[in-house]
Amino acid sequence: MDHSLPLSTDILFRPLTLNGLELKNRIVMAPMTRKLSPNGVPGAAVADYYRRRAEGGVGLIITEGTTINRQAASNESGIPNFHDPESLEGWRRVVSAVHAEGGRIAPQLWHQGLARQAGTGPYPDAHTEGPSATVPGSKAMTEVDIADTIDAFATAAGAAKEIGFDAVELHGAHGYLIDEFLWSGTNKRTDAYGGDAVARTRFATEVIAAVRSALGPNFPLIFRFSQWKGQDYDARLAETPKELESLLTPLADAGVDVFHASTRRFWQSEFEGSDLNLAGWTRKLTGVPTISVGSVSLGGEDFFGQIRGNSTGAPIASLDDLVQRMSDDEFDLIAVGRALISNPDWANLVQTGNADQLRPFEKAMLATLD
Repeated sequence: MDHSLPLSTDILFRPLTLNGLELKNRIVMAPMTRKLSPNGVPGAAVADYYRRRAEGGVGLIITEGTTINRQAASNESGIPNFHDPESLEGWRRVVSAVHAEGGRIAPQLWHQGLARQAGTGPYPDAHTEGPSATVPGSKAMTEVDIADTIDAFATAAGAAKEIGFDAVELHGAHGYLIDEFLWSGTNKRTDAYGGDAVARTRFATEVIAAVRSALGPNFPLIFRFSQWKGQDYDARLAETPKELESLLTPLADAGVDVFHASTRRFWQSEFEGSDLNLAGWTRKLTGVPTISVGSVSLGGEDFFGQIRGNSTGAPIASLDDLVQRMSDDEFDLIAVGRALISNPDWANLVQTGNADQLRPFEKAMLATLD
């Protein structure tokens, strides 16, 4: 897009209400794993980390993935959990810090599924679990395991509401447990939780319904999903808009208020013949509000490329394409990830016309909670 002057970013700062939750703008902090909560407890540094992003103008913060009460849910003791009493008190302090700055915050509830390597995490003796035993050392979940896991998601969601969070996000993307049930590459089951693409939504819909019941009707529930997986960038749940609609409709009917459509680059079209990205197609097909995400203000270098390489920063990319898509109502909110690691005040700098002051993201920034 060729402009002599950058487009106005005012469109990003329109207020929005999601199932009763009022947001001051359309900017979301994307969930980003930090592994800096010793013994799974988010401490004072974590609270201040999120507080600074609220102070910096973010409309809604979605926390790093925080694991539910299943021994096989986590591969790292530094990842925060959402079930131990001490951890829940830590999250209560996080919420208070964010609210003190006028921010809104949602936890991302997570089970790593088959992506967890055997012998890792706070319970190294636990068997890695998933819909099918498709990786060495893993086990296929029994129906009892499935029921217990659904209950663990619902219990965590209820705790989030009691603590004072403003919304809840379910991590159903990137090749983790919920996504593994959706994807034919990891779901080889022949019972009611397997089968064709629609049948494979059963686990996700039961999790969503249980969480909705725990939250009640007037509390925002976000569902993050993706086509790509951490182990397979080219994986796809849906090859056509029709297939995507058949996948998402049961999830929406089960109680999703917002779909968070995770892509590596927000400007890439999802299906041939249309410029709409995944969030745009999701909004068009379901009528449900959507969050888009992917390398905002960072150009084309994706997250895994940066953290596996020796990134020393890259030029800040133009926001014109994002502004144009938001002006066209392609999606409702935009999630910002790495740029908020390097710039806690990203939203304020953009709103005040000082985007030229943004610092590039660098791999070394992941080592601290600045």
